Amino acid sequence: MFLGHFGLGFGAKTAQPRVSLGTLFLASQFADLLWPNLLLLGIERVRVVPGLMTVSAFDFVHYPFSHSLAMDLLWGLLLGLGYWLLRRNAGGALLVGLLVPSHWLLDLLVHRPDLPLFPGASPLLGLGLWNSMVGTQVAEALVFFGGLYLYLRRTRARNRRGRYGVWGLVALLLLIHVSALFSPEPTTTAAIGWGCQLLWLPVLLAYWVDRHREAAGPEAISAETRRGSVPSIS
Repeated sequence: MFLGHFGLGFGAKTAQPRVSLGTLFLASQFADLLWPNLLLLGIERVRVVPGLMTVSAFDFVHYPFSHSLAMDLLWGLLLGLGYWLLRRNAGGALLVGLLVPSHWLLDLLVHRPDLPLFPGASPLLGLGLWNSMVGTQVAEALVFFGGLYLYLRRTRARNRRGRYGVWGLVALLLLIHVSALFSPEPTTTAAIGWGCQLLWLPVLLAYWVDRHREAAGPEAISAETRRGSVPSIS
């Protein structure tokens, strides 16, 4: 899954408005941000097998440190702890920590049985939705646009950058998604590893966009009024 992870990040903003959208994207996509670096280091392995699945030709041979449930729980714990140390926001830290293993749960829907529960001799799980192009796109769209709707409903632009920047972010995500569907498969592990570094761009753009938006709605407004300050973007 690709768009769905970002959709979950968009939607999570409604639970903790003080947490930056960039941080939520970082957490929900942490496994896929870590994975290409482990590929380049030779720690994890992937093969390209044309026709393996309708939507993806990647045979994930070995990726227990980025995509096992146990390691994603550990990375979530560490990322949540790091956020708490920086921001002293317990609710935000909990949300950030939970978003990391949410990646495994969403991937479970689309992957063939190749997702480990833990490093080592683990059972491999996956429901295989990537075998259906229509089913995959429906699932991606539901999570992505559902999360985006919540984000737009519970935030508002502070200026033109916030108004138009969010649509630039959405366009970038859709462009990456469509390009991945119709571009030729990369032929080497190095090409995959370096190409996936592009996933940092939506995260960085989300930090910028979110600095130009603020919490909206009666509850958010009254809460900020009681604090006597503009909503904090952390």
